[in-house]
Amino acid sequence: MKLPALDSPDRFEGIFETGETVRQVYATDASVYEELPAAVAFPRSEEDVRSLILLARENQLGLIPRTAGTSLAGQVVGSGIVVDFSRFMNCILEIDTNNQTALVQPGVIRNDLNMELAKHGLFFGPETSTQNRAMIGGMLGNNSCGSNSIVYGSVRDHVVEVEGYLSDGSHVTFGEIDKETYLENCDHPGLEGDIYRNLEKILGNTANRTHLMDYSPLPEIPRRNTGYALDLLAHSEPFNGENGAPLNLARLIAGAEGTLMLVTKIRVNCPLLPPASVGHVCAHFNTIDEALRANLVALEAKPFACELIDHHILEGTKRNLKFQRNRFFIEGDPQALLVTELRDDSEEALKERLEALKSAFKRAGLGYAYTFVTGSDCDRVWDLRNAGLGLLSNVPGDPKPVAVMEDTAVLPSDLPEYISDLTTSLKTKYNLDCVHYAHAGSGELHLRPVINLKTVEGNELFREVLKETASIVKQYRGSLSGEHGDGRLRGEFIEYMVGPQIYGWMRELKQAWDPKNVMNPGKIIDVPPMNSHLRYQPGMVTQDYKTWFRWDATQGFLRAAEMCNGTAACRKTHLSGGTMCPSYMATRDEKDCTRARANRLRYVMTRGSGPEVFKDNGLKEVMDLCLSCKACKSECPSNVDVGRMKAEVLQQRYDQEGIPLRSRMIGHNADLLKLAAPFSRIWNFIYRERTSGALIKKLIGFSPDRSMPHISPLRERRQFARPRHPDGPKCVFIYSDEFTRSLDAGIGVKAIELLERLGYDPVVLSHPESGRSALSKGMLKRAKGIAEKNVEFFSKLVTEEEPLVGIEPSGILGFRDEFPDLVDPSLKDKADALAPNCLTIEEFLWREMQAGRITEDTFSDREVHMQVHGHCHAKALVGMEPIMGVLNFPRHFIAEAIPSGCCGMAGAFGYEAEHYEVSQKVGELVLFPAVRQADRATVIVAPGTSCRHQIKDGTGRQALHPVEMLIEAVR
Repeated sequence: MKLPALDSPDRFEGIFETGETVRQVYATDASVYEELPAAVAFPRSEEDVRSLILLARENQLGLIPRTAGTSLAGQVVGSGIVVDFSRFMNCILEIDTNNQTALVQPGVIRNDLNMELAKHGLFFGPETSTQNRAMIGGMLGNNSCGSNSIVYGSVRDHVVEVEGYLSDGSHVTFGEIDKETYLENCDHPGLEGDIYRNLEKILGNTANRTHLMDYSPLPEIPRRNTGYALDLLAHSEPFNGENGAPLNLARLIAGAEGTLMLVTKIRVNCPLLPPASVGHVCAHFNTIDEALRANLVALEAKPFACELIDHHILEGTKRNLKFQRNRFFIEGDPQALLVTELRDDSEEALKERLEALKSAFKRAGLGYAYTFVTGSDCDRVWDLRNAGLGLLSNVPGDPKPVAVMEDTAVLPSDLPEYISDLTTSLKTKYNLDCVHYAHAGSGELHLRPVINLKTVEGNELFREVLKETASIVKQYRGSLSGEHGDGRLRGEFIEYMVGPQIYGWMRELKQAWDPKNVMNPGKIIDVPPMNSHLRYQPGMVTQDYKTWFRWDATQGFLRAAEMCNGTAACRKTHLSGGTMCPSYMATRDEKDCTRARANRLRYVMTRGSGPEVFKDNGLKEVMDLCLSCKACKSECPSNVDVGRMKAEVLQQRYDQEGIPLRSRMIGHNADLLKLAAPFSRIWNFIYRERTSGALIKKLIGFSPDRSMPHISPLRERRQFARPRHPDGPKCVFIYSDEFTRSLDAGIGVKAIELLERLGYDPVVLSHPESGRSALSKGMLKRAKGIAEKNVEFFSKLVTEEEPLVGIEPSGILGFRDEFPDLVDPSLKDKADALAPNCLTIEEFLWREMQAGRITEDTFSDREVHMQVHGHCHAKALVGMEPIMGVLNFPRHFIAEAIPSGCCGMAGAFGYEAEHYEVSQKVGELVLFPAVRQADRATVIVAPGTSCRHQIKDGTGRQALHPVEMLIEAVR
């Protein structure tokens, strides 16, 4: 579709994109739908929004409002203009503490808002499982609820007022109005008057209101998002007399999915913070039915949340590096967990309530174990629960748990029978089992059957399952959508759920608001068949590609990309913690997040069949700012390892086009450092001298603003070598990676001295380089040879008792991460056996400390305060526990983790001229400000050589390696 440009630059201050790559990135959300939009717009102002409406009207295009794109029913997928509010319209405009409200733009992230509200003792209640990236605009569109809806309800219960533009470009504000104002509005000319006149026509009629009450979902069901909320408005004062609440059309906009207007400001109610003392009773059950019956017992305890997690999700947590660490409260292998959150004003009262609920479960004969979790550990339980959506997609192969009937809601008292009826019917008719999780306390379980949507049969089954579900939900007068919305998925069945008369009124309402069908067409009303425009066309064949890495765990490279289901954990900001995705955190551009990279890779691989697909320029564009930090390997619930994907794509491209000179130089970094080593003084002088250093950096393609690392003096390099003592103490093999050996030999010397003082025999042998530089530049052919040499060399020496210990995390962790899937199949078993015995020095020391082989008495009582920045690869593959454990082990060592993600250097990335700015932006998110704010008596600690270099360049502070701290403390 050819899209005309805007009339003039003066009319649009934002960004307007019509390029194929950006459009493709916005062709999907977290649903199974995919449709290429005509354009993507990023408005900066309200006038920009109005300009887009006029442009859409003029060219008969739809406008698709979007924020985080985490919708599950295809709400933000369409052929028109995607309007992304998240990039620029993301400000908190006002916090009114007197009236306990906040005024925000649509792109404000829910958790970010609550961080600001907490300073005033306030809180925005509704919380989605995607709360660290879900935005208020999207939550309004879907009328989101969340785990605590038992107490806080939905967004509709908290929206006070909305402001924005109707489909004719007119500006409106909707808030509470009395009957007199309503009648005046009915007499207004123009589109706004038409809206009120339409409401009067439908709801002013007593028989119509009675029909709405009789055929809409039961009003007692707390989660109801079936079509437009006409039944809710029917209770308003203009139609229900003095007993009615003031009319507020903002409550109609909540759940309307952007089909009625474009909202630019939202005022929400913000109650006081909940009680501070929090605890969970995590009850374990042998069946889903038992857990659902226990749910009714739990509700009597007045909980803040009551969430179910089934065994499918619990099994998924075993496969995920991050969530393995959050299984601490699970006993045995339950078929279901019911997590009940209680809150109280005091710890004593909380403990009494936890015990009382446990006793109530036992009296009812429900459950076999009841774990109490309190304080900050509760967050770890919710992290595991909130990962459910992503973990469900962490299933190799083409059949996947599909979001098709996952959003139904009934009365909590009906839930056991409803789930029994539904699962029995699906099993009997279609031989389908379901995954169960989420909001038992609110009468809504997210159920997902496993379906292969790539097949013709799967495509048809997709629709049949929803049709069957709708019939059973209707028997209970439930809602087909409880919180995820109708969108393209359930919109087709709204007429069946409420009947033709009510659906006809909904169509009239849409026509009154949007006569030219500009506002997000094809959602809720007049929706195309729900099994059309899917990501996978019926009958498609999954392509196989010859690759350098083995992708056995995902059943192929394409299926590795398909593991991304769009939940967008990669779109959180630095305020939420974690590392993924550093480039997105810096740019806030969708194309720079993990989801965009996986989606683009999937897109090109499903539209081609040979290696030429990897030459796609759009793929190159989205991969460019990937720092290969590895955070997605652990923080993405689906374990989408884009760092590895980028390396594969680069080598595939090199195989056809050759390797660029700069990449070749970086990939051969170890060889170049070895050649330069005899001339280290000259090397260091040249780069220290401004003119010569700038000239060489320019020739290489490095930023002139970046300092270059110095090669270690020869005497230090010579000292960093130790033969084995045949009759010595316990042997520890030291991995002499090229970074430590050439650039940080002094740290290597101290590591050896530390281990010797602690009673070990550190052995440094002449061995192959780590291959990290080659891996970082996608030179997998070279890295494969290096990996094979390393595995052959060390598999003969290294054991659990005599491990291989690395000083530079990125050097040693290749043995655990890439090597097993890169070496020749004949070496696979050796690589797998070697991997668990390859440890960072922090891991090794922490293991020995925990085993009692290193004691506190080994260290002095000198008091030291430290702030610690963790290495990305170590955080992803190991976690922060070892480094924080060893640095807090000496009696008076006090180490605090800087809540930073990636430092931004990422090996050579931060040196490259075109990446320098992003590198610095990443550093400025958390790390640089934290280092600058630390007083001079506080020591900055970082185990990574690139991290220490970035800290020095960005702040002027010299960061130390953990071994430099410990060696000084050994008695």
